[in-house]
Amino acid sequence: MGAYDALREEILGFSALGAQALQEMAAAREAFLRFKALLNDGSIRAAEKGASGWTVNTWVKQGILLGMKLGRLEAGRVETGVPGSSFSFIDKDTWPLKSFTLESGVRIVPGGSSVRDGSYLAPSVVMMPPAYVNVGAYVDEGTMIDSHALVGSCAQVGRRVHLSAGVQVGGVLEPIGAVPVIIEDDVMVGGNCGIYEGTIVKERAVIGTGVIINGSTPVYDLARGTVHRKTADSPLVIPEGAVVVAGSRGLKGDFAEEHGLSIYTPVIIKYRDTKTDAATALEDALR
Repeated sequence: MGAYDALREEILGFSALGAQALQEMAAAREAFLRFKALLNDGSIRAAEKGASGWTVNTWVKQGILLGMKLGRLEAGRVETGVPGSSFSFIDKDTWPLKSFTLESGVRIVPGGSSVRDGSYLAPSVVMMPPAYVNVGAYVDEGTMIDSHALVGSCAQVGRRVHLSAGVQVGGVLEPIGAVPVIIEDDVMVGGNCGIYEGTIVKERAVIGTGVIINGSTPVYDLARGTVHRKTADSPLVIPEGAVVVAGSRGLKGDFAEEHGLSIYTPVIIKYRDTKTDAATALEDALR
């Protein structure tokens, strides 16, 4: 991020000011617009993967929040194609809808989807309706965002990921230093899954239909005889190639045992093999 040190210092300086003071400073909005242009083309990201793992770029999150402080409420309309009919919305003027061209290489199928400015969708991303991508999100090449899926603020989604229908990828802008949800390359996420609270899903993992994963839920690894948990120093990490399904564990105590009560928990039942690869193969023709 060395090339952007000067911009980072500007963003940090303006972020320390109150909203009222910022409204009188043209330089603050100009710096924000330069920042947003880099966010839009994927040059800067809320989190990046290096040799030692993922690092949160807190200044990028602060730049996004700076845009919230700078913004003024503005009414907008999107024409529906039906004469005399349009869809209205109200949002900060700093965060309108993102614009795409044919040169963007992104396929957004019509029917109610929205992509917010300040997010990045790489060429060959496909978005089925209706779906939503929020500010600060980064979605890499060949990924499919299926119907009713949400990619939350600052979420980082890798290459050739399939987010099936109804998937919810949680967002995070606060606290500033929190790790966003990260889904690495070649992950398959089944329908109606939810991944929240800065969980990191490593490469080639498969998240089965209906699985809910968040930082407060332990993940029981039957294949390796261990339990994966979030700690004070690190987020919950789903290992590379893990196949996770929805499971349950019994509750302790006389009352729970008397009534046979159990509580939901994700369970790793195995790690990817050739059979799994065949079942989760992506179809190039769709991209």
